Amino acid sequence: MEDINNIKKAIVIGAGVSGINAANLLSAHVGNVCLYEENPDVNVEKIRENLADERIKIIIGELTEEELESAVLVVPSPGVFPESEIFRRVVAKGKTIWGEIELAYRFEKGEVIAITGTNGKTTTTTLTGEIIKAWNANTFVVGNIGIPYTSEVEKTTEDSVSVAEISSYQLETMITFHPKIAAILNITPDHLDRHHTMDEYARVKESICKNQTKDDVCVLNYDDERLREFGESRCPATVVWYGRTKRPDRGYYFEDDIIYKVDGEEKAPLVNINDTNLLGTHNYENMMAAYAVGVAAGVPVDTITRVVKNFKAVEHRIEFVNTVNGVDYYNDSKGTNPDASIKAIEAMRKPTILIGGGYDKSSSFEEYIAAFGDKVKELVVLGTTADKIAETAKKAGFENVIKVKDMEEAVAVCKRDAQSGDCVLLSPACASWDMFPNYEVRGRKFKEYVNS
Repeated sequence: MEDINNIKKAIVIGAGVSGINAANLLSAHVGNVCLYEENPDVNVEKIRENLADERIKIIIGELTEEELESAVLVVPSPGVFPESEIFRRVVAKGKTIWGEIELAYRFEKGEVIAITGTNGKTTTTTLTGEIIKAWNANTFVVGNIGIPYTSEVEKTTEDSVSVAEISSYQLETMITFHPKIAAILNITPDHLDRHHTMDEYARVKESICKNQTKDDVCVLNYDDERLREFGESRCPATVVWYGRTKRPDRGYYFEDDIIYKVDGEEKAPLVNINDTNLLGTHNYENMMAAYAVGVAAGVPVDTITRVVKNFKAVEHRIEFVNTVNGVDYYNDSKGTNPDASIKAIEAMRKPTILIGGGYDKSSSFEEYIAAFGDKVKELVVLGTTADKIAETAKKAGFENVIKVKDMEEAVAVCKRDAQSGDCVLLSPACASWDMFPNYEVRGRKFKEYVNS
């Protein structure tokens, strides 16, 4: 294992939040740190303002062979595709490659809880973080949730817990990362533009526990066929199951509005979902996962239940925005794949106008359209997938589709067409990168237009 203190030069690829924080962490331990950004149009002054050490060298546009040759360690940001030219060059040079999460983990002093899955990661990670914090104030909630692990890891202690949301992009560059408790919430089609096949995508997700042993815990969704097969045959950790539609013999399950813990034949009620603030059946799964992780971490059940009852939806995940002229508006900008958006559609209780579309991740939208049922009355589409979604809808017999140029026009159309008693749901089923830098900006723009 490479000793960070023996590394003479490191290059970080990507000058976004992840890259900047990785460079800042490295600068305290490596004498020569370069931050490379391929995009020639970035604001160099803005990047420099966010760097902690003026000695960090910023390289824009092209990374020379000389610069790359002299580096020992390369830290690519999660958005750097393994098939990109720069990544291929790094591999060809035989450089040590750590992702931002792997880099941070090398400095971790406490225990780690890591949560991944196609959908539900942010809600489950946030809820789990609140549960662990209620028991141990020395808790850090980090990762893909929007707080770089590298920005917090040097505050960790032997008694601390880091609760990390981990994406498939971040898992690709894991080497020694070893969570005491891991959770894989589900595996449904997503990011196939990067991983290409579902088998490869599933393999990457499952690698979150590749360094675990039977002394560790992996929480898995019993309803997910891929995860059930993985947990029954290949998972190296001790598996804890939860299920909403299928009941495990041991673990957690949902029945008649109540979440139960079952141990063989005996079952104990934990919480009635009507006493919580979260909408949708997918959130019942998120709550079960959080219970499973919390109990595995040693948090008393009554503490977990108190936190679960008080917890409110995270921003951009079926987030109530406002009621305007009798119409309820919901922001589900974090619905970045069809399965996530299906969950949001299912959570609606009123006639719905749906806003969808965005960056194309090679997803198919048949199931997304099929989920409309009698609930979705109008579909407003935008972004690079607008035509693809519209064509899929019309093939399925759904004709009320309106194509718009941007989010402002989408909200205006919804305002025009919605009637009192309806709801408007932004749940794009796509990433945001064609029109917005991230889903947070997309969601906030939606809320801005609604509230104005």
